[in-house]
Amino acid sequence: MMRPKEKVKYLVLTALLAAFCTPSQGQIKFSPDTLNCHIVSFSFGALMPIAGSSSGLPGGNMADLYEPPYLDFGIDWSYKFASGWLIAFDANLWMGYDGDNLLNRRERMPQVFNGSGLIIGWGGYDSEMRLYNRAISFRPGVGYIFRVLKNDPNSGILVKANAGWFTQRTMFYQNYSQAPVPQLEGDYRKLYDHNRNGAILSQSIGFIYMSNYNTYINFKVSLELSECFSWSTRSYQLDQHMGLQGKDGARYFDLLAGVKISWMFPITGRTAYDYYYY
Repeated sequence: MMRPKEKVKYLVLTALLAAFCTPSQGQIKFSPDTLNCHIVSFSFGALMPIAGSSSGLPGGNMADLYEPPYLDFGIDWSYKFASGWLIAFDANLWMGYDGDNLLNRRERMPQVFNGSGLIIGWGGYDSEMRLYNRAISFRPGVGYIFRVLKNDPNSGILVKANAGWFTQRTMFYQNYSQAPVPQLEGDYRKLYDHNRNGAILSQSIGFIYMSNYNTYINFKVSLELSECFSWSTRSYQLDQHMGLQGKDGARYFDLLAGVKISWMFPITGRTAYDYYYY
């Protein structure tokens, strides 16, 4: 015959075994859900200037100043809603493909370059210098994903529009193993750097893919068109090719087309399938 304490132990043990050994039944939802999630993306692409105009000064648009293509590096944050809408903010860096793409440099800067395309530095020695374009843009935007894959509602055709601000200028890089170039030291560079600020509008269409199974296989590919409206920020500019000696009061318009590929990292909400247990 069991003692009272032994009966209590037996009842507790029986209850625990019943709780853990009872078979669980479940149902799996085999269709993935649309997601609300933050996404960080890193992008790379190439840009080509395809049109442009200026107010009375020839030879001053991007296509006239810098030989294309331009490399485009970017970082993007976006928030995707389950409805397919998304809001975004991106920052982009453009630069010349070969790092030395200023066009007509001898005609633009005859005060600096000799007939051979070299610069006379200190002591009468020849010096070489690379001149290339660099631009930075910051753009908020909005987009929508049109679903095209039956089993993946988070992927599809992405249509997006951005509007923001950008700045561009000519960069000077000297080989410092050669003679210094006093004509292009310090603030003297500002006479020739074509520094401009302005507004940028962009529209893009492409394909976005978010994997149901792997957090690291997420990407988008897009074609992008950008309209740039800019003006000079310098109080004095020299450019003989443009016939410019003094304040550049022109307003510039540049039309750029490009292709970009982005690697995306969803931060929250990465769940593809729902599991229900009862």
